[in-house]
Amino acid sequence: MSAVSVDKFKSHFPLAGSANDGWSTDEEATATCFCGAVQLKFPTQGPGLVGTLICNCTDCRKITASMFASHFTIADTHLTHLRGRENLTTYSQSKTIATGNTMTNYFCSTCGTLMYRVSSGIPGMSILCIGTVDDFHLHETKLKPAVEVFVEKRVGWLHGAEGVKQVEGSALKL
Repeated sequence: MSAVSVDKFKSHFPLAGSANDGWSTDEEATATCFCGAVQLKFPTQGPGLVGTLICNCTDCRKITASMFASHFTIADTHLTHLRGRENLTTYSQSKTIATGNTMTNYFCSTCGTLMYRVSSGIPGMSILCIGTVDDFHLHETKLKPAVEVFVEKRVGWLHGAEGVKQVEGSALKL
């Protein structure tokens, strides 16, 4: 079996789900759910791109079914639903959020992909999941997490991300 070499710093759109129409430019890009029913457009730089992070909180573990979550925050004024807004299902609660704020999660009702989260603690912002971004080179470049939060809750077998600021608790008012 031969490995295919991919330059992680050039646009790369692997087959990752059913849709094959994601795109990116120097200023914006798309994020699509696994089945392709929901697609978002977002800026890849400020002021619309507010920040990038890794979260180890217990809420993110459960909601993503993983040991951590990788997110980026977008100002709602810069987030566009290209298709499928009506296909999103929400689930809101505050019981497991460390700050006590209400977190509303937006899922594709067809395939279940978590597209983004909205916290009552940071109005006017949406917290998108890096894994939904169609151009994988953005995972390595413009969307590389700048901060890792709730490091005290990180599993013991996982080490902090290299070159990323480590924070106990939250850097945001989620």
